[in-house]
Formats: sequence, C-alpha cells, structure tokens
Amino acid sequence: MPSINSRVARATADLTELYRDLHAHPELSFAEHRTAAIVAQRAKSLGYEVTEGVGGTGVVARLANGPGPLVALRADMDALPVLEQTGLPYASLATDPDSGRPIMHACGHDMHVICLLGTLEALASARDQWSGTVLAVFQPGEEVGRGAQAMVDDGLFERFGTPEVVLAQHVLPIAVGTVATRPGAILSANDSLLITLHGRGGHSSRPEATVDPIVMAAATVMRLQTIVSREIATTDQAVITVGTLHAGTKENIIADEAQLGLSIRTYSPELRDKVLEAVRRIVRAEAEAAGADRAPTIETLTRLPVTVNDAAALDKTCVALRDALGVEQVLEMGAFPASEDVGILAEAAGAPLCFWFFGGADRAKVAAAQQQGTVDRDIPMNHSPYFAPLAEPTIDHGVTTFTAAALAWLGHQQNR
Repeated sequence: MPSINSRVARATADLTELYRDLHAHPELSFAEHRTAAIVAQRAKSLGYEVTEGVGGTGVVARLANGPGPLVALRADMDALPVLEQTGLPYASLATDPDSGRPIMHACGHDMHVICLLGTLEALASARDQWSGTVLAVFQPGEEVGRGAQAMVDDGLFERFGTPEVVLAQHVLPIAVGTVATRPGAILSANDSLLITLHGRGGHSSRPEATVDPIVMAAATVMRLQTIVSREIATTDQAVITVGTLHAGTKENIIADEAQLGLSIRTYSPELRDKVLEAVRRIVRAEAEAAGADRAPTIETLTRLPVTVNDAAALDKTCVALRDALGVEQVLEMGAFPASEDVGILAEAAGAPLCFWFFGGADRAKVAAAQQQGTVDRDIPMNHSPYFAPLAEPTIDHGVTTFTAAALAWLGHQQNR
C-alpha cells in the first residue's frame, strides 16, 4: 500500500506551475472568478462534488468516503491592492479593472489554495486509509473580513453538513518545514474604522476663515498614539494603526474634510471596548478643539473576532503534525496581532477551530537574519510588496501539514 507521504509527493508534483499561474493572476475580494473556476475544475477532476458561487465566489468541494466525521478544510483565495516588487519571473502585473490599482498575492492566499488542492488530491488517492467526509471550503473575501460570514449566510453548513472540526493554515515567512501555533487566542480581534473629519474649506491665503481638516487630522493621528502608550496596561496588548489619510486636491486650497483609515487590534472584549471608546473620545475632542462645525463621522468597515484555537483539538492536531514533520519542527508561538475571519466558520458550525502557520521562507536566510537581528529588515512579511514564499519546498510542506491534520480527524478505514 503506498504511504501517505508518497501520495503527497505525487499530489504536489504538478502544482508549482499552477501556483505560479495563480500568483501571476491575483484577484481582489469577491472578484476571485478565475481562481474559483480553476479550483472548481481541479476538484471535480479529483472526484469531489463541487458547488460554485457559495457566498459570492466561494467554492465548496465535498468527498464522502464511508462513515465517519465530516472535517472542514478552509483556504482563502483573495489578493490585495499592492504593487508587487518581488522581481519574480511570475510576478503579478494585474490591476483592478475598476480602479486601476495594482493587485498582488501579498498575503499568500495563492499558496493556501494550492496547498488545499494538493491535500484534496492526496486524500482522494488515499481513500483506502481514511473514512468520513472531507469538506473543502475555498473562501472569498478574507482580506475584507466578510467572506466567511457570506458563506455562512449562504447556508454553508445547512447545505453541506456541519463539521466536527474546522482546520485552517496560513503561510508565514518563518523557516520552511516548520509550523507555529498556540492554544487559545492566536490572532487578535480587528476593528477597521473610517473616520471623516469635517472642516470648513477655503483659500490657502486665508486659513483664519477656515477650519483646516488636515491640521485636525494631524493632531488626531498624534493623539491616537497615546492610547496604547498611556491608557493601556503594559500587561495588555493592543495596536492602533492609521493606515490611510486622505485630504485635499490642490496646495492652495484648504479642504472641506479629511479621512483617516484605522486598524485596531485587541485580544479581549473589555480591552476592545476600552480602546474603541478612547478612539471615539479623542476624535470628537480634536474636532471640537479645532472648532469644527460638524462632529466627525465614525464608520465601522470591518469587525472581526479574536481567533481562538480549541486547546484539546489543537493537541490532537499537533500530534499528527509532529509525526509528519518531526517534534522540533512544531513550534509554540505567542499571540500574533493579525486578524482572520476563519473563526466565524467554526463559531457558526459550533465546532472547534485548529489554526496554524506554516513556513514559507528559506531556512538559511531566516537563520542568518535571526543571528544578525535583522529579521524585520531582511525577511519580508505578509502584506509587503516583497513578500514571496518559496514555491518549493513550501508547497510540499503545506500539503504535508494539511493532509496530516485532516487524517488526524478522519476515521480510519476498516479492512474490506
């Protein structure tokens, strides 16, 4: 009987070119039409029952193989509005047809898709070794925090079954061959806000006749930095980032308004409420201090929960990962202040979540950067225009980890 490792190797043999193709053709959230079509065709060819258009552009692939648990495997598909600067021969030249913005797979979702496709092939070829049902969820819109909920709202679990566990992985620029995870809170909650400061515009030569929203915005940005440094205990974790600031059209015109885009990360409901209230207080106070005629507008764009790994379920999964990779390759990490919507799937299913990171960076480069203390400078992080996981052996590594985790939960096939 062929080993599962040999089946993984066979499954990954032809995936590198497909990975390069997906990387060169990224698509933004809820516009993943080409990616979804490729996923659907590939999964159908492997014998999966495939449903397209779930939650917009989501794809669900289901394979029943006798009695046993239903196990959900999730991969996200969308890219980001980033101009790629990796210099790769398969670097993205794509732009958004609506806005003209450049698009890049700067977070590795193309790698997630490829690794799940490889896992589906490995599992389909190893049906003599497991029993149950595989539910592969190729999710749109993770980068805007709405894709998981869209699939749930479209009847994901009512239509395809409720899983016993939700498994998901994410590539990270740690050494390829390693996995990093932790029980409990692994990723932060995220609140994305759009704040509009309403000024009173006019000619640049007469600022006294205006309420300058750019000055108001500058004061607000600086004051927001004091929330973490002066209002949050050192034992707590929070991040407040002003990621966008837009105002004005010409140097000799004082604008009517300025807009700030905020990303806020926290790990508990209490801290989340405290930080959000502090943001509202500061924004309103700076507008009043500036003499604004109107109160600022504060709009919530995204609200994501803390991503929480079930401890018992993660223990079970990590046993399989250690067996597949080696004990020393499965690392425990600290809480990471990025955010995900995969927890929405687990919560909606009433199932435990197991989420882990798998390495996609050159081991020697990571080791050298760690020794020199230059990781932040020399190892591009997700969302960077230079982010580029190694195609190989990352694909083989990602398929191995996902397959091992799935088999830990699927039933063992009885001799027939």
